[in-house]
Amino acid sequence: MHIKIESTEDFFNRGKAIASLADKGLLEKESKIVSFEHAEDLAKVVSAAKIDLFRAIRLRSGSITDIAQRLNRDRSAVKRDIDVLQSIGLVELHTLKNAGHGTKKEVVACDNQVLLAW
Repeated sequence: MHIKIESTEDFFNRGKAIASLADKGLLEKESKIVSFEHAEDLAKVVSAAKIDLFRAIRLRSGSITDIAQRLNRDRSAVKRDIDVLQSIGLVELHTLKNAGHGTKKEVVACDNQVLLAW
């Protein structure tokens, strides 16, 4: 996954180039790109706490409570940050059966590598 800052014009030019390659059958692999028009918007998503959270999830998935305990952070703050990471596709929540106790949600990283481009 790539996270980058780019203008609206650059965004649409990249989309046209990708569509042209797809039409010719020349796309080699699927890639995910999340782009922001302004650095301020990117800063709302990429903070030190969210980077640490993503790294922790990438190393070992778990419930929100488990992850909050590992990072010694408040569960509600971790949940808010997970919601942001989920909104841009960095993490997913999977519902798993919890033997004898219904279900539980597990947070899983979607990508092992994330590139940040300016």
